[in-house]
Amino acid sequence: MVKITMARHPCVQHSIVPEALGQSEVFLDFQERLSRVAPIERPVLILGERGTGKELAASRLHFLSHRWEKPLVTLNCASLAPTLVETELFGHEKGAFTGAAHRRTGRFEAAHRGTLFLDEIGTVPMEVQEKILRVVEYGVFERVGGSLPMEVDVRIISATNADLPTMARQGRFKEDLLDRLSFEVLFVPPLRERKGDISLLARHFAMRMAYELGIDAVPEFSASAMEGLEHYPWYGNVRELKNVVERAVYRARGRVIHDIVFDPFVSPYGAIPHKKTVEGAFDGVSRVSKADYDPSGETSLIAARKALELFMLRNALESNRYNQKKAADQLGISYDQLRGLYRKYKERL
Repeated sequence: MVKITMARHPCVQHSIVPEALGQSEVFLDFQERLSRVAPIERPVLILGERGTGKELAASRLHFLSHRWEKPLVTLNCASLAPTLVETELFGHEKGAFTGAAHRRTGRFEAAHRGTLFLDEIGTVPMEVQEKILRVVEYGVFERVGGSLPMEVDVRIISATNADLPTMARQGRFKEDLLDRLSFEVLFVPPLRERKGDISLLARHFAMRMAYELGIDAVPEFSASAMEGLEHYPWYGNVRELKNVVERAVYRARGRVIHDIVFDPFVSPYGAIPHKKTVEGAFDGVSRVSKADYDPSGETSLIAARKALELFMLRNALESNRYNQKKAADQLGISYDQLRGLYRKYKERL
């Protein structure tokens, strides 16, 4: 059996503890749980929606562990064809396949005595999962095309937004491997649950973008712009917020940012009008068809009115990119009246 010595690898990261910014209770609770498991020499599985910062969490786990001076090696398993994942992880011997002119070091060898972060672990083929399981259990593997056992000391941190337990029940992910990888399971909180962090992160990203652009005075957000940021659902989480804020700073023409572009793919020329628009109460409301709203299923006038209010409020907010002042103007009501409707239907928006 060969014991691996330390070797440099292009995917090895050496850095200080990565930045994590937030002050909400749910964020601080997540950081506390992360810090508790960081020094434990066991695999950790990180779950979370896209854009929540799973890779950042993995980096913090490494740099807060006893391995912080050793390599942190990452592999996004979804970025590779299934046939290449095994070679990337375990390396290959010279002549192992056509084109293998030299021996190649894999990610496990590069991460010896350090941490290997496997992002999108749910995309790894079943046959490769078997080899990963062997490394987790015995610390041993063979290079592709080789027969000599290689011994490594690696802590595995994995991440995904897939439902691994369901995949395991369906036979698409090895249950034994899932058990081994999940000594601790950390759920990265989505941005919509991090109350109070959106304004903090927005100003942080604005400051960094202003510095990058050489702007002396960092643009500030108007009250309506910040309100739009705080009430937007953020399907792409922190990554989406960063893009939106950086775009707003780049496009700002003064010291104050008034308008926020949440969706850059919305045409400034408007959508093609529907052939049939809803008559009566829906006259003048853009992008609305009869198929979008049908009050016939309501059992009372009060219920139908509430459904109509919710529908028109949602439509106005979306068509005005969650700028509540513009939404109020579209609906022909005052800003205070719109705020009252928003509070009334907040949980259903």
